[in-house]
Amino acid sequence: MTKPLSELQCAPRQTALDDASTVILLAQVPGWTIEDGMLGRHFAFHDYYQTIAFVNALAFVTHAQDHHPELTITYNTCAVRYQTHSVGGLSENDFICAAKADALYAGAAGRA
Repeated sequence: MTKPLSELQCAPRQTALDDASTVILLAQVPGWTIEDGMLGRHFAFHDYYQTIAFVNALAFVTHAQDHHPELTITYNTCAVRYQTHSVGGLSENDFICAAKADALYAGAAGRA
């Protein structure tokens, strides 16, 4: 049995995913979309404190994975976008980190 994406670890030297692999992995991270070649999702919170708590937790997790997102933060939202720049597209690492962000959000207090 294959582990869920959120339980996998990012690997160095990834290659860009083909379209078929991207579709399969995208189905495993509901709520995420691909726009302008980046995997993204908006997370909503009740207030700024909860938003920043999520951002800090996500920063800790993604730093441990050595795979960092592009973040846009407002008072009660955080937009998270991933792309593996070294491969010029999306890699499995992007989907692993998206699943880890979802797991953080599922456990976050103050979700909107």
